[in-house]
Amino acid sequence: MFYRPETGHGLPHNPLNALVAPRPIGWVSSRGAMGDNLAPYSFFNLTAYVPPQLMFSSTASKPDRPGTKDSVAQIAESRVFCINIADGAMREQVNASSAALPAGSSEFEAVGIEMAECETIDCPRVAHAAASLECRMTRVVRLAGEANIMVMGVVTGIHIRPDCLVDGRFVPASGYLSRLGYKDYAITTDTFEMERP
Repeated sequence: MFYRPETGHGLPHNPLNALVAPRPIGWVSSRGAMGDNLAPYSFFNLTAYVPPQLMFSSTASKPDRPGTKDSVAQIAESRVFCINIADGAMREQVNASSAALPAGSSEFEAVGIEMAECETIDCPRVAHAAASLECRMTRVVRLAGEANIMVMGVVTGIHIRPDCLVDGRFVPASGYLSRLGYKDYAITTDTFEMERP
């Protein structure tokens, strides 16, 4: 099968959603004039080691945040954000926090997620996340298409839950949570090592 995205695929579900998988989930917390926000994004990844940098992309908008979503609007305002890494045990909370609540509503409160304050930035974080990466925004890039926006940041502080450190290595206590596409997710616990040539 071959298709051009602009002419369509003719399938009942868009295969692009599942072609690049598994994708890590960046559970983004932010703070703005309207309050605290928490939302998951599966267009997320680490982009550099030194200094540590990462990105996430938002691909939709809300009627009460014209052209974007709460996370991007608040980060553009505050210039800081936190990427929380959830393990498999938090999957229901991650999913519940994706609800399109009105701007100014706190997903922390709505979903019952315990919040903690970041150390290096004025931003909330998920208290029991497997890890949290505090970030200063470096760029907001408008991508092709309506409401497609990439946020880039440099990591200024890292929290790791103690039970996720095993022999000096980060290992999420109940596996890595990832997005596979469609409505499919995975919890990865079966891993292996390979030496690079």
